[in-house]
Amino acid sequence: MCLGTISNFLRACLKDLFVWRLALTVYLGGLSLIGFWPTPVDRPIQGTLASVLGFLHGFGAPSWFDYHFVEASANVAIFVPLGILASLALPTKSWWQLAGIGLLASTCMELGQLLFISSRYASYLDVVTNSFGAVTGILSTRLVVRLRNAREAKA
Repeated sequence: MCLGTISNFLRACLKDLFVWRLALTVYLGGLSLIGFWPTPVDRPIQGTLASVLGFLHGFGAPSWFDYHFVEASANVAIFVPLGILASLALPTKSWWQLAGIGLLASTCMELGQLLFISSRYASYLDVVTNSFGAVTGILSTRLVVRLRNAREAKA
């Protein structure tokens, strides 16, 4: 487990699968709160977001940089940590098996919104962008781990 000096403690914790699996579970809980919130989670900032986008467009930001782009980018960004945590918590699984976790989590969120929350809008595009975010996190983590392992093997 995580014992010894501070640096040894941190190294041990980073290699401890229990820590990563706990973090993954907590993150999935947080995603559930966001996904099953009774109203759109961006509702409190919609006016501010529209003002900021209008301001940016006034200074030449391209027209494609709109609410839909920001929403899709947020969907990708919120699932990148899921991919990172899944990759670290389940290192023996292939990338596509881990991607299934992101796909399943996103599909459950969208189906829940469709079936149970009338003020939310389910979208297949959200499933695609969420899954892309998870895959981005998975592949990025695998690359970093592979590079770190190669550097440690040379040392």
